Amino acid sequence: VTPRSDLPADEQRVVSLFENAAPAVAYITTELVQTNALFERETSQAAGSGFLWDALGHIVTSNHVLDNARRIFVQMDAGKPLEASVIGRAPEYDLAVIRLSRLPGSDAKPIPLGESHTIRVGQKVYAIGNPFGLQRTLTQGVVSALDRELPTTTYREVVGVIQTDAAINPGNSGGPLLDSAGRLIGVNSAIRSSSGSSAGVSFAIPVDMVNRIVPQLIARGRASTPGIGIVP
Repeated sequence: VTPRSDLPADEQRVVSLFENAAPAVAYITTELVQTNALFERETSQAAGSGFLWDALGHIVTSNHVLDNARRIFVQMDAGKPLEASVIGRAPEYDLAVIRLSRLPGSDAKPIPLGESHTIRVGQKVYAIGNPFGLQRTLTQGVVSALDRELPTTTYREVVGVIQTDAAINPGNSGGPLLDSAGRLIGVNSAIRSSSGSSAGVSFAIPVDMVNRIVPQLIARGRASTPGIGIVP
């Protein structure tokens, strides 16, 4: 074996970014009850991502991760998944908050909050999530565009959405988008792809919006939706 020198500074920075943020990233599985073509009720499973919001065990994720969920389980580290309950949902922003049945271990600390209004096209971003059930996967890219609009299941559009080329796939939804300082700048929400897999066009709910909506969900279980619902 040929020994190598220390990692270059830029690689070491990414390694440290992942090691600091990964313990706060949650693997979310949901138990669904659906009706088949014969009108029989069937049980199935779905999966997504989330991240620890505070020391009280609140987990932020995408609202669509919880669609039709009868039971919700969260795994923070190796071991038995913890059951979680829904605290609040905001379909208009594709955000939701759940809470763990008990607090996670001491290694899990909330990811520092950044700000999204200062983001510039071209800066590096990092996504951590669970694509295809592969826990705590790190992908990187750049901010491709700003102020995109993202339709939601309530026929409203989230404005100010961040577009990136970081690889996002099914299972990444609800995971954190970080800047090069390791701060949360968005919540990965959707991709645009004809195949259903990553095509380098990913969208994230900006952290300024997250920081406004999540405290409302924790306090009241719902979020205000200003506006009259139409765009002239």
